[in-house]
Amino acid sequence: MESVWEQLRFFRPSWWDLIEIGVVSVLFYRLLLLIHRTRAMQMLLGIVLLAGIYLVAQRLDLILIRTLLAYLFQYGSIAALVVFQPELRSALARLGRSRMFRVFSRFEDSAIVDEVLRAVEQLARSRTGAIIAIEGGVALDEFATTGSNVDARVTAEMLRTIFTPRSPLHDGGVIIKGNHIRTAGAIFPLTQRSLPEKNLGTRHRAAIGLSEETDAVVIVVSEETSRVSVARQGLLDRDVTTERLREILTVTRPEVGIAEPAPAL
Repeated sequence: MESVWEQLRFFRPSWWDLIEIGVVSVLFYRLLLLIHRTRAMQMLLGIVLLAGIYLVAQRLDLILIRTLLAYLFQYGSIAALVVFQPELRSALARLGRSRMFRVFSRFEDSAIVDEVLRAVEQLARSRTGAIIAIEGGVALDEFATTGSNVDARVTAEMLRTIFTPRSPLHDGGVIIKGNHIRTAGAIFPLTQRSLPEKNLGTRHRAAIGLSEETDAVVIVVSEETSRVSVARQGLLDRDVTTERLREILTVTRPEVGIAEPAPAL
């Protein structure tokens, strides 16, 4: 009777057990959010399928299939680290960011926000393509070295001048740090994910790619449609209005994904 009671104690977890279960559940949930809609999710589903085949082969004593899958699991993990290096890098970078360490304001000077908004409105009105990255807690030094140093105060006129068609720097991106334009003509990494909309161009892919690896807010003005998009945390908010853009630049908001169309600027 005592041995039966000892076995039943397994179903009576202590407070520490419940805390441990909660922590593991949260970590597993965050992991699924990181790999959601990426190639890593497809890889995970493939691994689950292979594991199921391996269990069936082991149950039915299918020696050849079991041996091949055992070797695949043994050496496939190394290959996966190489093949999915961009996804792993992005996931680790996002995992290292915590809301507790984020500032509640992107800019200390509201006048800088007004200058960026005015520039975006004018660029959209003239159908001038642009991509502007606003540095957050993660430094953009690696990408700043790919462009030309500007070190000028943020003004709408300066931003319009940089993105003037056929100017030397209009094809690259602008990096804003604090109240200064740090770099123009910078090259941003392109996202490796397949995008749901075929009309998204290189600027949009670069904006998503940079937001996957850093906590920067990246603004894109489309020269084809004159619409404004904002990339954050690897997600893209389409057809952003002036009011919405001001809200994003001044207050830290939850990730929104690809949003439903709203009135264009």
